[in-house]
Amino acid sequence: MSGFDDDEEEYRGEVSLVPLGGDGAPSAEPITAQCHVAGHFSPLTGDYRWSGRLSPSPEVTAAYESGVRTVLIRTPDGHEGVAALAEPNLWGGHPVSGSGTPPYPVPQIDLSDLLD
Repeated sequence: MSGFDDDEEEYRGEVSLVPLGGDGAPSAEPITAQCHVAGHFSPLTGDYRWSGRLSPSPEVTAAYESGVRTVLIRTPDGHEGVAALAEPNLWGGHPVSGSGTPPYPVPQIDLSDLLD
């Protein structure tokens, strides 16, 4: 579990990135990339926040340069989450961030268990 912080879940490995258009529909063929993302539940906003980075990839950079700013990140296990794709960092990788369902499994909480 030990992600970017001790209270965070994380995923590190290969992912499939599906570029999304403004309407949320796929806008290009999926791109294979290496990814490291981690997240946590935010008590201030009441949602799950996650962020991380994609390793340098000419295909991801080409998609970004063509206007892609939103991607669906899908792991080989079938977990997926929608992320904002940011401009390349100094090392050529791209930061990603999302809220809501992350592209990795997280513990499921039954609210009724908390109220008992």
